[in-house]
Amino acid sequence: MTERQLRISMEIRERTGIDEAMIDRLVRTFYARVREDEVLAPVFNARVSDWEPHLIRMGEFWSSVALMTGIYHGRPMEKHLPMPVDGRHFDRWLQLFREAAQDVCPPVAAAHFIERAERIAQSLEMGIAVSQGVLLTKGVRLRRPDAEVSLPARPGTLQPA
Repeated sequence: MTERQLRISMEIRERTGIDEAMIDRLVRTFYARVREDEVLAPVFNARVSDWEPHLIRMGEFWSSVALMTGIYHGRPMEKHLPMPVDGRHFDRWLQLFREAAQDVCPPVAAAHFIERAERIAQSLEMGIAVSQGVLLTKGVRLRRPDAEVSLPARPGTLQPA
């Protein structure tokens, strides 16, 4: 990390109480819930066969996002573009993430994580939409035909995006 990154990271740590142990607890709590969720589990389980490396990578991602550490060097947009998801999945992802953050973190840290998760979800949803030839305008969500996304077997489980 550069001296500037280190200063920013330290300020965030001091202000929020976020550290690597908290990030690890949040990532593991969140993905444990994802793996049990009827909406998100099929999407993730189809793509993640070995969860431990994924959890470690997501810890690096959230360290970079939440603490500005720069330890994650991936391309999240590329990984998400082919996923069979739309706004409904992002809504569920955010719901589970918010709940996990609020359960695991003190309020100021939870707010810090949630604010970033909301921006990430919006960015990924917009990127997927563009890859599908859809330009989302303010307040419009990506809604793909049900046959193109991973949905629970029971009709009507997901609300419209």
